[in-house]
Amino acid sequence: MSLLQDLNAGKLHGFHGGIHPPERKAPANQGPIGDAGLPDELVLQLRQHIGQPARLKVKAGERVLKGQPLTEPLNPMMIPVHAPTSGIIIAIEDRPLCHPSGLDGPCLVLRPDGEDQWRPRFPIADYQALNADVLLERIHAAGITGLGGAGFPAHVKLMPRRKAIEALIINGVECEPYISADDRLMREHPAEILEGIAILRHIVQPRVTVLAVEDNKPEALAALRAANDDDQILIVAVPTKYPSGGEKQLIEILTGRQVPHNGLPADIGMVVQNVGTAFAVKRAVVDDEPLIRRVVTLAGDAFAEPGNAWVHIGTPVRYLLKRYGLAPEPEQRIIMGGPMMGFTLHSASAPIIKGSNCVLAPTRAELPPPGEELACIRCSQCADACPASLLPQQLYWFARAQEHDKLNSHNLFDCIECGACAYVCPSQIPLVQYYRVAKADIRQAQREAELAERAKHRFEARQARLAREKAERQVRQEKAAAERKARMAEQVAAGGEDPVAAALARVKARQQEQSPDDMAAARAARKEEARRNRELKAQQEAQAAPAAEKSGDDKQAAVAAAIARAKARKAEQQADAAPAAEKSGDDKQAAVAAAIARAKARKAEQQADAAPAAEKSDDDKQAAVAAAIARAKARKAEQQAGAAPAEEKSDDDKKAAVAAAIARAKARKAEQQGEAAPAGADVAPPAAEQPAETQDADAAKKAAIKAAVERAKARRAQQQATPSQPDREDES
Repeated sequence: MSLLQDLNAGKLHGFHGGIHPPERKAPANQGPIGDAGLPDELVLQLRQHIGQPARLKVKAGERVLKGQPLTEPLNPMMIPVHAPTSGIIIAIEDRPLCHPSGLDGPCLVLRPDGEDQWRPRFPIADYQALNADVLLERIHAAGITGLGGAGFPAHVKLMPRRKAIEALIINGVECEPYISADDRLMREHPAEILEGIAILRHIVQPRVTVLAVEDNKPEALAALRAANDDDQILIVAVPTKYPSGGEKQLIEILTGRQVPHNGLPADIGMVVQNVGTAFAVKRAVVDDEPLIRRVVTLAGDAFAEPGNAWVHIGTPVRYLLKRYGLAPEPEQRIIMGGPMMGFTLHSASAPIIKGSNCVLAPTRAELPPPGEELACIRCSQCADACPASLLPQQLYWFARAQEHDKLNSHNLFDCIECGACAYVCPSQIPLVQYYRVAKADIRQAQREAELAERAKHRFEARQARLAREKAERQVRQEKAAAERKARMAEQVAAGGEDPVAAALARVKARQQEQSPDDMAAARAARKEEARRNRELKAQQEAQAAPAAEKSGDDKQAAVAAAIARAKARKAEQQADAAPAAEKSGDDKQAAVAAAIARAKARKAEQQADAAPAAEKSDDDKQAAVAAAIARAKARKAEQQAGAAPAEEKSDDDKKAAVAAAIARAKARKAEQQGEAAPAGADVAPPAAEQPAETQDADAAKKAAIKAAVERAKARRAQQQATPSQPDREDES
């Protein structure tokens, strides 16, 4: 009652600091609110408020109706987005956002079909018959956020609190230069604003309802007072001072009370809503019209037709610039919001969102760009102008040094980013930009700390769960052991046998059955088995020795023998190719020489075979196979030679055949003698005649050398026999 009495008496309070910048609201507020029209496409940001974006409900290519919800909220801090008109969703993609960062983000792209067809609507004739919960749900479903610029969900502010609401304050101050959207709305739609205030009063049930309007808006004050017929709504004119439109500052002006640090107006029994929000609440509750358009001020000397207009949510800024005749100059700036709290757009493709109240296009002469940042001179003008009673210069130093703890201790988050400190700074330091970056860094650090804390809690919960499960298992095991003992005790008490004692007795009996001799024999057997395993392993290692350790002489002898056999085969092939009719006495001599050479080669191979089998290599085996093949070919050549007609043979031929037969007989006898000898010298000679390992190696080398010499003689004999063929042909 004291507050109501003070307000009726015209008693107001002040706040610390504040400035008086040029208002410059004309000529934008000189004409009525126009209609910006409908662009070729609407770009709807999924997140247009403080909180998380709602979940998508539509897909690309789907046709939607005007007012149809396109997203679905999953919690109170999610606000749905609605179709501003009927059309086709042509894309769901990242587009430039209406945000100071200038980043791209998820957006719905709607192409209007020109029909402007509404979804089914269900107006409410008597909202007073509904309780607060139903009205709050309708406001939430309509997607209404604070239209003053902050974008806080309206229904969250209106939710019931533990503390009774003492005053409902409707903010119609609109103190920032250039912006006149609320001014024109109050002039042209006062009855709907007052009806929206009545709905808010029905939800909140405050003791006092105050509609505050800055005293530089006499037309709006007159229109509201003329339309107000409710004694419970008090319309108050407040002095013109920036930023008197701030939530905390307006509360202090009207009530003289300050919102505590890190607190909310509801903590002191206050709820503050914008006049544009009250108008949107009336449309949502009474007309079932979601928030799909709003009044936007188009100001600045660069516009040919400045003014206020109804703009559909999602309208690209580029469309508005063209629609209202922007005459750009070099490096033209486009500011979203006012000159104090707005931000420069990075792209004209950014869309209008629910919190966009002004598009400012100033010329350089009208609003010069900020000059070069100079050093702070500690003049304290920023501290004198700060409406939150902060120390901006200290916050500036801490923000530059990224000292987050000191920023928090100096109440950085009490800063409303009004820009008064930067406006009065003689060094032209963009203080608000430093504060915004510092706030973002602190929020990010807090999110990371929260994630780490949640991870810690999950880990601790897991450890506690594992410990609990372990303890439960131990209890179950102990319980089971106790039950087993009880059963055994019952069995013994009933005259049965004790299972544990019986098992121990069986073990002792088996131990007694084994005598010391058996145990000693078992140990001896295990030792013998281990010894055999060691010997077997040593033999395997000896057999696995690489072939590279063999002597070079053996390899050379084997290679030489292979070469000799190849040449012998070549000579035999040449001899086989001669016609039988052209053979002469020289041919017979060549055949005899070849037979002698083969006999000597067999003798050399037998001597090589007599070497110890352990010293033979894979190459020796291949040489033996090749020698056998050579012998087979020699027999074949002899058979072919024996098939010649008897009338062509001469006495020399007969003698050569006899000599060859004798040579073959001797060769066979030599082979039989070699086979009769102990293979591989398995039978050891007497100890006096047994050679040492070095003598065996020398004997093997001598045998190889002798075989090579014999093969060389055979080749020489063949070479001497081969040139005689042409002579015989000449003679014939």
